[in-house]
Amino acid sequence: MTDLSLGIDIGGTFTDIVIYEPDTARRLIWKEPTTPDDPARGAIIGTKRLIDSSGIDPATIGRVVHATTLFTNALIERKGAKTGLITTAGFRDVLEIARERKYELYDLFIEMPEPLVRRSWRREVPERMAETGVVEQPLDEAALAEHAADLVAQGVDSIAVVFLHSYANSAHEAAAASFIRKTYPDISVSASHELAPEIREYERSSTTVANAYIKPLAERYLESLARQIRELDIPGPFFLMLSNGGLTHIEEAKESPVRLLESGPAAGALAGSFFGARSNDSEVLAFDMGGTTAKLSLIRDGDPSIAYSFEAARTKRFADGSGLPLKISTIELIEIGAGGGSIAAIDELDLLKVGPRSSGAVPGPACYGKGGTAPTVTDADLLLGYLNAEFFLGGEMTIDLDAAEASMQPVMDRTGLSLAEVAWGIHDVVCENMASAARVEIAQRGEDPRDYALLATGGAGPVHAYNLARKLNLRRLICPSAAGVGSTIGLLMAPARVDRAASLVGRVDSLDWERAEALFTSLEDDAKQVLRETGADLDKLQLRRSADMRYLGQGSEIVVALQPGPYSADAADEICKRFEDRYRQLFTRTRPGVPIQIVNLRVALSAPVTDATLEMGMVRDAQPGMEKGARPVYFAEADGFVDTPVYDRYKVPAGYEITGPAVFEENESTFVIGPDAVCTADASGNLIVTLPVDES
Repeated sequence: MTDLSLGIDIGGTFTDIVIYEPDTARRLIWKEPTTPDDPARGAIIGTKRLIDSSGIDPATIGRVVHATTLFTNALIERKGAKTGLITTAGFRDVLEIARERKYELYDLFIEMPEPLVRRSWRREVPERMAETGVVEQPLDEAALAEHAADLVAQGVDSIAVVFLHSYANSAHEAAAASFIRKTYPDISVSASHELAPEIREYERSSTTVANAYIKPLAERYLESLARQIRELDIPGPFFLMLSNGGLTHIEEAKESPVRLLESGPAAGALAGSFFGARSNDSEVLAFDMGGTTAKLSLIRDGDPSIAYSFEAARTKRFADGSGLPLKISTIELIEIGAGGGSIAAIDELDLLKVGPRSSGAVPGPACYGKGGTAPTVTDADLLLGYLNAEFFLGGEMTIDLDAAEASMQPVMDRTGLSLAEVAWGIHDVVCENMASAARVEIAQRGEDPRDYALLATGGAGPVHAYNLARKLNLRRLICPSAAGVGSTIGLLMAPARVDRAASLVGRVDSLDWERAEALFTSLEDDAKQVLRETGADLDKLQLRRSADMRYLGQGSEIVVALQPGPYSADAADEICKRFEDRYRQLFTRTRPGVPIQIVNLRVALSAPVTDATLEMGMVRDAQPGMEKGARPVYFAEADGFVDTPVYDRYKVPAGYEITGPAVFEENESTFVIGPDAVCTADASGNLIVTLPVDES
């Protein structure tokens, strides 16, 4: 019987692999070092090792779910395909003109994102479509054929087709894409009306070009990985995590890989939502920290926030406008260059900086013994007593404590600080980097951090969660079981989801409601077909409608959740009320008497692909050997090292209360709490920590 689920999440340092059996709640977990030269190789090696060591029959694996950062890295590192662009005459330079806006106004040496398509491979074709969808100039098929042939002769592997106002009428764009596909079947083609049929030429062009740039890589990678999984005699279907936190099938992923750019981080947010709900926490700050990056996501009312635009490959990490804008739906995330492999150094001002440079999987932190010599966060955590050199990855990985100490020497020499002071400084600085990003994100939403519980996942998340929670003045901290592979568990719980959008510009008080309803229905039918192909349970379908709306004359929109359809003119008052409520929530006041305009229509459809509830099999009674011993652990509030009890996480029973300091070890991660914390294991398997807060 094929009832097992296999999750594979490829991170920057480790590839996490989980096999889960819903009927028995059995979890099989493996962390394999990521192989940057060929990420699929590490994933397959780890999967085979897990299958062989557990003795399970591969034929019982009923589905495979995968998340990867490979495509994001290809954009950042500019390692995508040779890409051409065919566009409307006069619009060749849209990618460089962009919005004619500097993200830092007074920077004379500002670095703008380099276009993914060189100018000589951007070609103009005479054609013109009005914004109403009326043909003003027919498509010049001879020019199209000439430019396509020349681009192919010059060696491009992928072509993006972006014509003016194709969101209003896609006839020209569809004809051009069809011609190229039929004439050059080995060339990947991406058309904007298939990816982002929305207004704004630059964002639509940028999204389509990015998809074209990574599409050949996605096709090769996904086909190769799927083939190698089949060669392991795993029969189940292959699903991919999307940036919006939903699953899709492999063919859809190969066609629009741009929608997978944030697949790994999205899985971490889903894990935060899932584990928070198990402890009745609907307001959660999901914190996922691995070997390369840390991600934070706000979970409100039990669901991660969804955004409908995203910036990739920023030239300046935290500067809006410094990256490539993409019209994709994605879970809203704060990403920080802070992971276990983040490198510490003293800058030109003699200040300690940690990240964003990372030792990655190769060579890794110094303590891994793979050639790394720079001091990293993992090295510091080891020296502070947070990690156990004898129990790293459950004892599967050999750790070099002497190498960790040696890596700190240059910083000690430069600063005159002791080994413990340098290690604590690295740990504290990386926590402050994350806390600062979280404060800004929460403040921008006008909310109080103390209303949230911090939920930690990832290999490094539980190590840093206590210090991070104290910096944010949070009352409650949650660490779930198997936190080290939390993102992979998030993969296994994700529903299938499809987001679709289309432009329809008009005032609400005079909108063509028949056309709007027909457009909504068309988007929903298209999304349902994709869900059907994933094998999702459409009897449990959830459908949400929304719209991008603004006051007439404004240059930007807000996304407003709409009431269920169908719509007619009678729906206008409720839609306007919803817009004004949302506008008031964001900006505190509305604009009386100004007409309200709809710009884009959106639908989001989701349905479960499994009935798994992911019970963790939590122990109910105290187990022999629950206390493994004690070791010195550094806590700043105690002014140094404190002899701290160490617990076997797997043996802590539900209802058991422990006063800090304490260390909880499991194979994939270590959870650390300080002297002012009280920890209780709840019935779901989560460790719940209560912290004192400053009420001032």
